[in-house]
Amino acid sequence: MELLIEDSVLVKDYMNGDERALEKLINRHNQRLSSFIYSKVQDREVTEDIFQDTFMKVIRTLKKGNYNEEGKFLPWVMRISHNLIIDYFRKNKRMPRFEGSNDFNIFSIISDDQLNAERRIIKDQIDQDLTLLIKELPKDQKEVLEMRLYKDMSFKEISENTGVSINTALGRMRYALINLRKIVEKNNIILTN
Repeated sequence: MELLIEDSVLVKDYMNGDERALEKLINRHNQRLSSFIYSKVQDREVTEDIFQDTFMKVIRTLKKGNYNEEGKFLPWVMRISHNLIIDYFRKNKRMPRFEGSNDFNIFSIISDDQLNAERRIIKDQIDQDLTLLIKELPKDQKEVLEMRLYKDMSFKEISENTGVSINTALGRMRYALINLRKIVEKNNIILTN
């Protein structure tokens, strides 16, 4: 029977460079955290995305050394996922608001695909620019980013397809996004419509 290593020991091991320690923590709390997230969002894909985003935040915090061990790793992770769930609902459940004024404009409350032709052109241009930017990334980061964004693969699937750990796939995704931001800032590129 394998001796159960406490979360606090695994956290310290990870912070000291043992990548497998985080994988053990993820595997240990996967079911409970996934169930918690699913009970709130009622969607498997959203659950997986929030789960992955939670551990991206965990990794960032641990790598920066900003985690204070109080023997409460799981409650801390649950709080992170809870905040991400709230962010998800805020972002995806907004209703368009109509604010009355003397300058009433019917187009402010209805949408028509014909009216959005300009937005489509802008979006297409942004997609083209983003594709060019992604090509500037290192091969391993580009591979993970393309699998995640364009093939909508989970980090588990990316891990299985690339032969690296989930933690490594998460790290590559993180560095890909950091490098993309640097390229965008360096070249003063605007990627919004």
